[in-house]
Amino acid sequence: MVVCVQWFSFNCICNGCRYNKKMNETSSPLSSPAGCTNLKLRQFMRRVSQHYDVQLAKVGLKTTQYSLLAYIAKLGPIGQTELASHIKMGTSTLSRNLKPLVVAQWVVVSSGPDARSRLVSLTEAGRLKRIEAQRRWRVAQDDIHRMLGTDKVAQLHDLIDTSMALLEPLADVASDA
Repeated sequence: MVVCVQWFSFNCICNGCRYNKKMNETSSPLSSPAGCTNLKLRQFMRRVSQHYDVQLAKVGLKTTQYSLLAYIAKLGPIGQTELASHIKMGTSTLSRNLKPLVVAQWVVVSSGPDARSRLVSLTEAGRLKRIEAQRRWRVAQDDIHRMLGTDKVAQLHDLIDTSMALLEPLADVASDA
């Protein structure tokens, strides 16, 4: 039996780390990661986001705006800090992302139960915009499922959920810094 062995190496573009990988007919492609995880995830997210962006642009929204409308529709009225926690976003980033929705009169940010808190809720126009965008979101979602395959998408969701739970303590530490 002849086993073909080939080595390849490359530098990670993010930090210049050198990766060496031995490939042969018996190696599993999942044996060890090759490359920068952050870079690969960001590349994947950009590609996926492009599919959603194309569809949502048809109704004048970005994916982040649609996601906010969907969360607010489901959870609102909701405190701004609580909303940020639900969507795993910093409060200052959330404030910036809410501004165009407030300007478009799809969202209202009002005083909360105490002087420091703010409540976020959808307007009627925001509710209608979300319904309109939901159809485009479904088209993008169905396209992704068709291109990747439903089984792979289910595996991806499971991996993401598991990874998020494992990384949760890191998010807590980062927010305390």
